[in-house]
Amino acid sequence: MDPQHPGEAPIGEQLLNELRATIRRYVVMPSEEALTATTLWAAATHLQTAWQHAPRLAVVGPAKKCGKSRLLEVLHASVHDPLITVSASAAAIFRSIDGGNPPTLMVDEVDTIFGSAKVAEKNEELRGLLNAGHMRNRPTLRVSGPNHEVQQFSTYAMAALAGIGDLPDTIMDRSVVIRMRRRTANEEATPWRYGRDDLMVQELRERLVDWLGSLHDEARAPVPNLPVEDRAADTWEPLISVADLAGGEWPRMARAACKVMTDYESGRDEDGGLKIHILTDIRRAFASEGNPPALRTSRLLDLLNADPVAPWSEHSPRGLTPRGLQILLDDYGIRSANRRFPDGNQAKGFAPTQFADAWSRYCPPDKPAAEAQPATGA
Repeated sequence: MDPQHPGEAPIGEQLLNELRATIRRYVVMPSEEALTATTLWAAATHLQTAWQHAPRLAVVGPAKKCGKSRLLEVLHASVHDPLITVSASAAAIFRSIDGGNPPTLMVDEVDTIFGSAKVAEKNEELRGLLNAGHMRNRPTLRVSGPNHEVQQFSTYAMAALAGIGDLPDTIMDRSVVIRMRRRTANEEATPWRYGRDDLMVQELRERLVDWLGSLHDEARAPVPNLPVEDRAADTWEPLISVADLAGGEWPRMARAACKVMTDYESGRDEDGGLKIHILTDIRRAFASEGNPPALRTSRLLDLLNADPVAPWSEHSPRGLTPRGLQILLDDYGIRSANRRFPDGNQAKGFAPTQFADAWSRYCPPDKPAAEAQPATGA
């Protein structure tokens, strides 16, 4: 209870409840946990100077019209000093966020930056910036000015990134991931109108600033009890700290959301992450060919792209290419090489021995044939 107003919830709990209800009014969120996480992330931007890490909010969906841009619009009116862009260079971004209390970076249509292996390769500098900015004291260095002096630019800033499809693995690993989906005919959201709704949310933002402004030292208190470890703990700590500051049901809701959402993303990493998925599918491709001592790169790509349930046929307009395959395998140190095949011809290809170490480290073991068959009733 608020000691100044007996019978009322603490002001922080009231404000988070109001922000949560506001987001729900305008956006059909994929789950209650996602709604809770988004609310806490927006509030945490107002205390980013207290945090060691600046979690990314990855707002992703499988197609258009999933509510990604609408969610960014609502967040734009509720977060600390929003800086929104659709397409910008890494240099423009790090110059914009350099400072002690940088703006909240918001990038819409981020799939135009990382949507394919070829495009992502061209934007490697921006990916590095977004990775580095997750943690304090990871500046980028540039030579500037007439005297060509080395200058440091801070990369640290909270960031929300919205687009179709997953972002690069290294960014997803630093993100609270909101997986949007199209709403059904039974799901309704209030239309968003500038000059009306944004002004109302901005008024709520000012009240959030007033509440959180005096809590900077408390926010830097010892690390809260977290249900996750390592990178996930770094990412979720600011959100759970805000929940603890608010009190009421928020500490419980925050930890429940953290556990459910990180468990889900961990499962996707194990079963569906592209760099794990490619290893599993290559192992399956070798098995389908009778485990030969080598496979031509062209034949391996044909087998991968022919699988209708795998992501490779949609990896680019031509499916997975030799270059795209190499990018996926680079982290494992696996590269194609010229080989002589039984027909006497030489061609680029791979041997299963090249994958043995990676398969043993990253892929689930193959199930015996009897175990892989679904059980049938007597």
